[in-house]
Amino acid sequence: MFVCTVLPTYNEEENVELLIEGLLREKQGPNMVLVVDDNSSDATAEKVRNLSIKYNAYDQIKVALIQRRNDRGLTTAIQYGIDVATKRYAANIVTWMDCDLSMPPKDVPQLLAPLMEGSADIAIGSRWISGGADVAHGLVARTMSRIINFWAQLLLSSDISDYTSGFVAVNAKVLKTLRLQGDYGEYCIDLLCRSKRNGYQIVEIPYICVPRT
Repeated sequence: MFVCTVLPTYNEEENVELLIEGLLREKQGPNMVLVVDDNSSDATAEKVRNLSIKYNAYDQIKVALIQRRNDRGLTTAIQYGIDVATKRYAANIVTWMDCDLSMPPKDVPQLLAPLMEGSADIAIGSRWISGGADVAHGLVARTMSRIINFWAQLLLSSDISDYTSGFVAVNAKVLKTLRLQGDYGEYCIDLLCRSKRNGYQIVEIPYICVPRT
């Protein structure tokens, strides 16, 4: 099983090295990290290129960079990375996460485990199940997230607690049938809803969302 983690970035020079190296240190983590950068004005791309020199061998790519000069946006960046990961690198599983270190790289193996075992098609890091928490955001932001998820559960399916996670691992077979759509806050709700309706198995893995580094 080849696992690729897609990282959408914009001006993350202070975090991107720590995150990539943290991901590659995990023995049960991704095989490679693919950064989709929206033409950052800082040194994000340069730092990723330096890491590719450090980690890549002639027969093995562990760090790859794509710079988008004109396109912008989280959802399209993730989808672009998914397309490259599944088509160019033949990834069996694609994961993605925020690049601010609020989603700890040490938790990625727990996300991957049910997919590797074949017991799930999608795994999401959940703040709102037992063992999970959000200590990164203030009361207002947490309350808004709770309200959004309450209505999503009421209208869509009560089986999912954190529709707005953004900390996701997905089997490539799902991504070949369902493409991401929607803006920043809604793409994950949409993906999980359509996946549920298409009969894909979704599991939630607790994680603690920590303050941005």
